[in-house]
Amino acid sequence: MNSVRASFARAGFVRSRESKVLGGVCAGIGRHFGIEPGMSRVLFIVALLAIPGSQILVYPVLWFCMPLEGEYAPVETSAGLGPVAPNA
Repeated sequence: MNSVRASFARAGFVRSRESKVLGGVCAGIGRHFGIEPGMSRVLFIVALLAIPGSQILVYPVLWFCMPLEGEYAPVETSAGLGPVAPNA
C-alpha cells in the first residue's frame, strides 16, 4: 500500500492537515488543482447530486489511498527529488 500512497504523494495528491473537515480529501484535491477547499467541497457535493452514490464510494477509497500531508517528505535521490516514506 505504501507504493500507492507514494504514487499519490508524487502526483501531489495529499490530504490536508489544516483545512480538513472530515478526512482532508476535498481540501487536498482542491489544493492540487489550485482551488480553495470550500469550493472543492461544493464541487464534490454538486458531483454527488449529478451522479448519486459514486462519490460515497470514491471518498473513502481516496481517504485510504491519499497520504496525510507530511507523511512523505521529498529527499534527494539518484533520479532527483522524490517522496519517500519517513524512517521510523
